[in-house]
Amino acid sequence: MSEYSKIYFIGIGGIGMSAIARYYKTKGYPVAGYDRTPSDLTKELEREGISVHYTDDPDYIPKDVASTLVVYTPAVPDDLGEMVYVREHGYTLVKRSRMLGELSSGQTCLAVAGTHGKTTTSTLLAHILTESASGCSAFLGGISKNYGTNLLVSQTPVFVAEADEYDRSFLQLHPTVAVITAMDADHLDIYGTHEEYCKAFKAFASLVSRCVIIKKGLDITPADTKAKILTYSYDDPSADFHAVDAKPDELGHYVFDLVHPGGVIKGVRCGVPGWVNVENSVAAAAVCLTQGMPAEAVKSSIGTFAGVMRRLDVHVASPSLTYIDDYAHHPRELASAISSIRMMYPGRKLTAIFQPHLFTRTRDFAGEFAEALSAVDKLIMLDIYPAREEPIPGVTSEIIFDKVTTPEKVLLRKEELMEYLDKEPLDVLATFGAGNIDRFIGPITESLEKRLGK
Repeated sequence: MSEYSKIYFIGIGGIGMSAIARYYKTKGYPVAGYDRTPSDLTKELEREGISVHYTDDPDYIPKDVASTLVVYTPAVPDDLGEMVYVREHGYTLVKRSRMLGELSSGQTCLAVAGTHGKTTTSTLLAHILTESASGCSAFLGGISKNYGTNLLVSQTPVFVAEADEYDRSFLQLHPTVAVITAMDADHLDIYGTHEEYCKAFKAFASLVSRCVIIKKGLDITPADTKAKILTYSYDDPSADFHAVDAKPDELGHYVFDLVHPGGVIKGVRCGVPGWVNVENSVAAAAVCLTQGMPAEAVKSSIGTFAGVMRRLDVHVASPSLTYIDDYAHHPRELASAISSIRMMYPGRKLTAIFQPHLFTRTRDFAGEFAEALSAVDKLIMLDIYPAREEPIPGVTSEIIFDKVTTPEKVLLRKEELMEYLDKEPLDVLATFGAGNIDRFIGPITESLEKRLGK
């Protein structure tokens, strides 16, 4: 990096890109970038002194080609004007994943991969390490509610990374210890088949030098990696790490005993609600215990974990009206989130608002989405959020909606949502999706708090 004096990011508002931008800002580099639309995250970057613009305009790019490094995300289209400009003018252009790989090189890299659960697990892992006073640097796929950021910086040479499988990005990392949470089919626009998707995780496992901690039942074998393989589970007693006697308290926070190869940690309480966070806690604890961290430090840090924004994120909580937001955008994530909410609020009516993410994902998993969403009492379905994709003929929200068996369901455009909700009797409301549905969190919260007289 010594040959570059400026860093320019194309797609700076992405959760992974913004963490790297923040990191180099802390190191004293002039940092700037482009994103398509303003967001809470880009506003935070601007408040931190990073220049962000929202017009595809090469005039914003620093003109000293030799001293400017351009970082981009594969979510940005190749024909974007700024991408065309930097290629034609000879800038050094690197993917986000390569930058993250270079940052992890030479450190003890603790990486968390998997179709789902990786953001919460990696953020909890970083929290345990930070709370223990040993510290770590962390590049996270969500905003930690403990620290209000997706970046932690420490002098300790321990590096926590969310290992993203999209575009095979995680194959740029150099993990010392890795967790693999799930290998359910996803990103078939990149991989083509579930078999190819699983091959990428096997390739990731082959990069790990010390220990791979896998969800019990995943097909990772000694043929795939030279590292030691350990297993974890929510409650499978044959796993090396697992929970026993997991029970929710009155707030939906689970208390459990954690069984591990060295013994049992009694009375672990999750700092965040939902049964799925027991499993995430077991995975994060497994990494820390294999690193030699004291059991009591692990236990206390799990209890002080405040969670991640948009992961079972409770915004309104009362006996008569509750609102939770979650990033779930894959059928298995949806099913887990809905199941967790059901167990947190038994007997209450659950209304879900779902915004599908990507035309290809909608096409590939329409039936599975419908099955997961059929478990709610009422469904409000929004249009597909396209992200990086062009429309696919015949692929709309309706191909999920039509298969949902819940009797109460309605199909709405985003513009109709708030007016509809204002007239809707609600008990437990949940928003799900990875698109721009998060823009509704504030307005929905404000509307519901008015109902409660706050």
